[in-house]
Amino acid sequence: MENTKNTKRILVVGELADGNVVGIIGELLGVGRRLADALGGELSTVFLGSSIIETAKQAFAQGADSVYAVDDTVLEDYQPELYASVIEKVCKDLAPSVLLLGATPIGRDLAPRLSWRLKSGLASDCVELSIDPETSALIATRPVYGGKALAEVDCGTTLPAMATVRPKSQAALPPDPARTGDVVLLNVYADPAVAKTRVVSKTTAEVKGIRLEDARIVVGGGRGMGSAENWKVLEALAEDLGGAVGATRGACDEGYCDTVFQLGISSKRVAPELYLAVGISGASQHMTGVSFSKHIACINRDASAPIFSEAEFGVVGNWEDVLPAFHRKVKELLSG
Repeated sequence: MENTKNTKRILVVGELADGNVVGIIGELLGVGRRLADALGGELSTVFLGSSIIETAKQAFAQGADSVYAVDDTVLEDYQPELYASVIEKVCKDLAPSVLLLGATPIGRDLAPRLSWRLKSGLASDCVELSIDPETSALIATRPVYGGKALAEVDCGTTLPAMATVRPKSQAALPPDPARTGDVVLLNVYADPAVAKTRVVSKTTAEVKGIRLEDARIVVGGGRGMGSAENWKVLEALAEDLGGAVGATRGACDEGYCDTVFQLGISSKRVAPELYLAVGISGASQHMTGVSFSKHIACINRDASAPIFSEAEFGVVGNWEDVLPAFHRKVKELLSG
């Protein structure tokens, strides 16, 4: 049944990891705050998990007016059908006008399931959200054609309007420790019988140094690096810059680095202060993953490579000649 009750509530589906609210939720609360203010409504978030009450309280400082939780041991690990079933019940109870999820592995899996259950549309991988002042409809802006253009989508009158938001596309609000509150426990039955899969084991990929998603500087390498041995040059530079190394699909396919470092439309997306692309042609599938970088610089021997149309600064030349000189200058400046 279509939700026609307008509570003017913006509801963010929360995610938790390692005892903390994950970064994308702060970004969702940031944009959610603007939407709630435009509607004259309330900004809420809901968390699912086991023994999560204290962790969920972090959302108050990040901008939430109210925080809800469904706390059950069967929700300790993400399970698609079970989570979708529980959040469907939550939405029917809270009747939000807008439902927001991160375009994370969980959000991209969960959002279409919820859209079908709630009989609503879904604007996916959005980079901007606003409220139409005349109709109060959600207006979602999202990349199309591999990131070559932006489409503005009017989500209409069906409630809740749904969107997933691209990580690093929104600014989180400055944390306010003075904002506190009590988490409201929702009495929603999490029926384990609806689950079609179960978690049998977990493997955590060990990442040394700064996480790629959190780095202020990312050094990206492509197939043009030539070998896994050459890849170490990028890692040394990134370490001295206090940054992290990313890669194109081609570099990962060649075995230069693990796929966990792949950047692009179907993998990780970053938004550092500086993205330095080395030996990267600049295909749209890769650039979609780095398009929100504040500054892009590149080194490529092909003067006609598409990367030069994306970069503020570019050097035409072999990386073997250019990069060592650049690295020496970095060390000189850092030592001074």
